[in-house]
Amino acid sequence: MGGGRKRGRTQRRHFKQGRENVWKHNPQRPPAGEGGEGRDGDPSWQPFATESPAFEEYYKEQQIVPEEEWGDFMSMLRKPLPATFRINASCQFFQDICSQLENDFRKSLETEVSDEHEEGAIRPLPWYPGNLAWHLNFSRMQLRRNQALESFHEFLKRENEVGNITRQEAVSMVPPLFLNVQPDHHILDMCAAPGSKTFQLLEMIHQSTKPGLLPNALVVANDVDVQRCNLLIHQTKRMCTANLIVTNHEAQNFPGCNIAKFCPETCMDEAKLQRLEFDRVLCDVPCSGDGTFRKAPDMWRKWNAGMGNGLHRLQVEIAMRGMGLLKVGGRMVYSTCSMNPVENEAVVAEILRRCGDSVELLDVSNELPELARRPGLNTWKVRDRGSWFGVHEDVPRYRKNVISPSMFPSGKGSKDSLMLSSSNEVNTDVIDADMKDSTETGEGEQGTDITMDDSNNSDDPKAKERTEVDCESGEAPTSCKKLNATSTRIEHSDYPLHRCMRIVPHDQNSGAFFIAVLHKLSPLNENQVVDGIKSEQNISKGESEKLEKGLQSDKVSSEENIVLQQVVDDKNGLDGEQNGDMDDKSSKDKSLEDAKVIVNEAENGQAGTRDRRRQQNQGRWRGVDPVVFFKDEVTVKSIVSFYGISDSFPLDCHLVTRNPDTSHVKRIYYVSKSVQDVLELNIKIGERLKITSLGLKIFERQSSKEGSPCTFRLSSEGLPLLLPYITKQILYASAIDFQHLLQYRTIKFPDFVDAKFGEEASALLPGCCVVVLREGHQDIGYIATDPSAIAIVCWKGKTNLCVMVSPLDGKELLERISLRFGLKIPKVDKEKPKQETDGPEEQPDCATEADDQECLPQSKASAMEMSGVKEVE
Repeated sequence: MGGGRKRGRTQRRHFKQGRENVWKHNPQRPPAGEGGEGRDGDPSWQPFATESPAFEEYYKEQQIVPEEEWGDFMSMLRKPLPATFRINASCQFFQDICSQLENDFRKSLETEVSDEHEEGAIRPLPWYPGNLAWHLNFSRMQLRRNQALESFHEFLKRENEVGNITRQEAVSMVPPLFLNVQPDHHILDMCAAPGSKTFQLLEMIHQSTKPGLLPNALVVANDVDVQRCNLLIHQTKRMCTANLIVTNHEAQNFPGCNIAKFCPETCMDEAKLQRLEFDRVLCDVPCSGDGTFRKAPDMWRKWNAGMGNGLHRLQVEIAMRGMGLLKVGGRMVYSTCSMNPVENEAVVAEILRRCGDSVELLDVSNELPELARRPGLNTWKVRDRGSWFGVHEDVPRYRKNVISPSMFPSGKGSKDSLMLSSSNEVNTDVIDADMKDSTETGEGEQGTDITMDDSNNSDDPKAKERTEVDCESGEAPTSCKKLNATSTRIEHSDYPLHRCMRIVPHDQNSGAFFIAVLHKLSPLNENQVVDGIKSEQNISKGESEKLEKGLQSDKVSSEENIVLQQVVDDKNGLDGEQNGDMDDKSSKDKSLEDAKVIVNEAENGQAGTRDRRRQQNQGRWRGVDPVVFFKDEVTVKSIVSFYGISDSFPLDCHLVTRNPDTSHVKRIYYVSKSVQDVLELNIKIGERLKITSLGLKIFERQSSKEGSPCTFRLSSEGLPLLLPYITKQILYASAIDFQHLLQYRTIKFPDFVDAKFGEEASALLPGCCVVVLREGHQDIGYIATDPSAIAIVCWKGKTNLCVMVSPLDGKELLERISLRFGLKIPKVDKEKPKQETDGPEEQPDCATEADDQECLPQSKASAMEMSGVKEVE
């Protein structure tokens, strides 16, 4: 917030370091205990110790579970986490996968491994609707190592890759279920990466819509980190949806998009979207993650009490921003994978305290009745540098700017603490969606500087010996080496925090999670907005002065210093404004944003290049390609004519690209009406949303040796949406010919089993075409309009037909139709010489689906190096 330019250490570690799953085991290495050697053949290697005296002391004091359950609780935490997955109910082969699980794998797994494992090797999770989520009584490592599970493991990997299932921790599936998503909802996932919950939300909106139609709903998935955004895009691409926008913003600074505030001179069109608000907000915030011990046992040695304290303020900021973006009558779910009440109940209590009667904490005990959950805590303590505190008044004065009143049950602090917080802390009363401009901080930078890091709360003696400077005197107090005074007073919260939900591992053999469901009853208190902005400007003033000094030391030109001083003056001028005058400052936003850009360029020695860079990128956000509506009528008409696309399929204002030069557009994306409305609003208000990915790839530029009347081919991702409206370049194949196409990928026209099919294929215009499976359909005229129809994109060359789907998708489709129609798959003769093809020069669908570089933001590391990013859900 304000002018902050650095993240606190806790935040930097959370966003920059991928959490390694050390339960994973490379099958090429001998496991520990075999042959006397451990990891990498090192006899001295020892597995992670699943012990942490500090952890046990902390949660015993917090009474996280009753004393008589402590043994069961700790015993379960030390066991590997069972694998779980969820079936995509909106996928084409949903019924086939369910049948395969019930009739094949469930029976075979129980007979093969029932003696070694718990009863019921595989079973649906009873609390998940529709039996869509399944629990395995094996860890991920067991799935990799057990020969009896090899075929099932391969099945899981293959189906997960193509999007038919999602491998996800069971408790991570819970928060989206309490959102109660409806088909017309606008949904915001504030901290979305790595994307499992976002994928779950997309499943919900597509599942509630009739097959073959686009839902009216919209999902905006946001994350602060560029590389995590890439992982998010990679995950959600499996869904093939036109109803998703991926953004790259700090969650606590997510921009407000209100045309009345930022473009008051624009004529209002009531038929168009005027303000971006959300019916549902998922606020799954960054946390210390001690609920993931079973999946990430390296957390045992990393854990300390300060992790939760250091993230508390950021969590409050993000949650309050979510409340500001939520519509009146909407629902927000706040969740963490932590058991720490400072990150959980304390944050919820602070939200209720700031929002007053405008927000209520819902009692959802009657929803998902089979889910084992426990009520939230009403009392807890805060641990700081080895001492316990039950009330904020007992915190030493020089620590009051670190241990805030909001961490305690009552949320009350002394006058001294309030004075310190106003002068040293960033105020987090960011409420109204239009009071916050995310562009006042750097692109992709964390605006909040966490003043407290792990070392301040560690029980490490070396950490305790570090000095802490007194906030007023500037001297290190004599008692700062160790806080011996432990508070004996305790507080109880007046809010109904028992309505929160705690999921603990030993209740249902899972991880740990915290969930709270909040309902917005009325617009939030405007007085809090004014107070929050005033305090924020005080912080921003100091930050801007520091920035100005740095610029002067780097010999920045006097013109740039004048611009910087204007930024400072504009901020200071807001101190005396009342809420009724807030709209006036919106007219200055554009000039302030431009001034910020100049200041940032001056820091990097790039002053004077702003206009040239803008001209090259044609976009507002550096390193991200702009989103442009595709309005090349000549190209669109050629596509419509070549494929015979029906007039009933809406194309106008639904096609977008990431390249403003229409002559060099490589990919064209299709967006739903809801996404189209948001894009139009974003353009009107100056592209405040930093969009890294959106829409469904539907057409792709294709070149070939022989040429084609149409320069754009169909994309496999967009084919199911477009298929019912295609009337030309379409063929209907028998099951055997369809199977041969998938198996051999290129077949000459005379070699098809059905000679008539070969003749029809040779009669098509050269270029892209669609082959539809005829099997199971009585009337060919209605096959294409059937949502269950199976079709693939091919290329019609001079002498042959070539499949244009990735090998992985082709293999999956081949197995699906073989199971459905009882076909046998003969082995391909590897010695068979490859036929010469006269198809296209490029086959992008045969490459990995993550190669859409147009829609990815730039980063120092390669955006596509997914192996270095770990799944954390």
